[in-house]
Amino acid sequence: MSADHLPSEFEVLIVGTGLPESIIAAACSRIGQKVLHVDRSAYYGGNWASFTFSGLLSWIEEHKQEARNKDEVKEWKDKIQEGEEAILLNTADKTITNVEVFCFASQDSEDNIQEEGVLQLKHDSSVTAPGTEEDGGSSEDCPGQQIQATVINTVESSPSEDPVRSDSQASAQATDDAPSTQEENHGNLCSAESDKQESGVTEHVSASPASECTDGKKKKITYSQIVKEGRRFNVDLTSKLLYAKGSLVDLLIKSNVSRYAEFKNVTRILTYQNGKVEQVPCSRADVFASKQLTVVEKRMLMKFLTFCMDYQQHPEEYLDFKDHTFVEFLKMKKLTANLQHFVHHSISMVSDTAKTTKGLRATQNFLQCLGHYGNTPFLFPLYGNGEIPQCFCRMCAVFGGIYCLRHAVQCLVVDKETKRCKAVIDTSGMRISCKHLIVEDSYVADEQRKGDQHRQISRAVLVTDKSLLKAESDQQVTLERLEVEYMNWTIFYLVHLTCPSSGTAKEDLSLVVSRLFSENVDADEKVLWALYFNMRDSSVAERSSYNLPCNVYVCSGPDSTLGSDHSIKQAESIFGQLFPDEEFCPPAPNPEDVIYDGDGAEAENAGFGAPLEPEHNKPEEGAVPEQENEKAMTETEKNTTVTPVSLATCDNSTEQDAE
Repeated sequence: MSADHLPSEFEVLIVGTGLPESIIAAACSRIGQKVLHVDRSAYYGGNWASFTFSGLLSWIEEHKQEARNKDEVKEWKDKIQEGEEAILLNTADKTITNVEVFCFASQDSEDNIQEEGVLQLKHDSSVTAPGTEEDGGSSEDCPGQQIQATVINTVESSPSEDPVRSDSQASAQATDDAPSTQEENHGNLCSAESDKQESGVTEHVSASPASECTDGKKKKITYSQIVKEGRRFNVDLTSKLLYAKGSLVDLLIKSNVSRYAEFKNVTRILTYQNGKVEQVPCSRADVFASKQLTVVEKRMLMKFLTFCMDYQQHPEEYLDFKDHTFVEFLKMKKLTANLQHFVHHSISMVSDTAKTTKGLRATQNFLQCLGHYGNTPFLFPLYGNGEIPQCFCRMCAVFGGIYCLRHAVQCLVVDKETKRCKAVIDTSGMRISCKHLIVEDSYVADEQRKGDQHRQISRAVLVTDKSLLKAESDQQVTLERLEVEYMNWTIFYLVHLTCPSSGTAKEDLSLVVSRLFSENVDADEKVLWALYFNMRDSSVAERSSYNLPCNVYVCSGPDSTLGSDHSIKQAESIFGQLFPDEEFCPPAPNPEDVIYDGDGAEAENAGFGAPLEPEHNKPEEGAVPEQENEKAMTETEKNTTVTPVSLATCDNSTEQDAE
């Protein structure tokens, strides 16, 4: 809705369209509250958003500007009445820092690269790749990196020799169709020292009919070709997965929001040990078919996993070790080093310092999620994690919520006596009254924070021309503790890396990139394009960390974990404080069960399925919506690339067939 036509009074005003804010908006609107949901950006999701490649380039340009061109802000002081005071908010996002972009792909002529809304990047010849003659190679060891990886199918058009893959959490999704070619590789990213930390990687694939030359040699991938392929996939700012029986999937099913999205199941889990990438056995069939395990190890692993399924029933097995680390407990159980690695890094996925009960609980959760939608516990949104906040925004809009993007809030209006926020003033000078205010952490000014209670996440997004692990099938979605990959009939691959920060993102992750693409990939393959950035993680901040009125609630941004449990718990907690007697996100009626008072035309346009703001469908401004993706995909692609998963029904056939 246009800011000029906004009502001046709401019951709940929500600033920011990240996942927790969007869930709260849907929950409030569902129980009949009058909701206004605004965001200063031109896209939904904030730091949870997904972009096409051109949209990502625009996002990079926005955050690389040192002096941001601020919108004209109208005076607000004359809106403050007697007995009121103002609390200023941030009108610009300061949560993204240390943005660095490197282009290693060869450049076409500028005429071939020009495309509206696309950031023009020049070849960075000053950066040498570790392991090359110029660099002299790198002898440093990768210091204890723990990485999670996921691989998901993307758009396919013609077969390519290798699948895609990378470390950590998956965040690739199929969108539009475009041609692409492949390029020889002769370089990797520069290396840097990295402290011991957990790290995650995700990879996407994009394909073209001309994957190889007639003489059998690979064609070069140029930067302009990457740009042309940019609408075939989305790039997540935050790379996460959904546990099949996790809190987010439960909420999607309970609220009936799942009908607005489609999902792909992760088909395999990978790990990195002894200098190579291996597949982790998940199901019983995987265990006994595994070539990495001996017969004795297979029996030991099955016995241990059977114990973990109902470990609470056998307290004598673990209570003596409840104050010890899970790593120590695994050693006590006499598991081999190989099995300890699989269980610790690829099944429980807990830190080295996690206690025994936490590790057992994580392992049990992993096992309980197996077989519901596929052979692994994980799902991934077909068009990226940015779809999930949009789904809840749609639910809010269906029940009367009002949305306004590109709309920033200047300040809060606080009653001096009650110390409650009674209104806000936006950048157009309009005063909007509200009873409750929910705001995303990035909007809170430093003056309203009690100390610096936040961490940092290091992120990297790589475009490569080589998968990290070859697979028998071109239809793979993989999660790896060290790598993630998306397998498809494609030419180049998208890799996501994530870890808690100890320095800049490039300092934390470039050594991992160097080792993965210099030691585990053929010498003629390389990283074509790389983006590094740091993102604020405010999930550790408590409400007492902010000096704000009692009816103002702060939602944190994305954290560094694989799932979204923290955001779900936070959204439910805030909603419970707002409306303690109301049900959180009750099921919405099916469209066919709704009876409208108007005629057929009005009924058809009055509610379910009505799109959000049309301008959000522009790919350069935000995540590509599902409807546009479907239009862009050919019928052949729909039938061959991905099989969406419905959350309404559990599918145990994969596990049963495997057994």
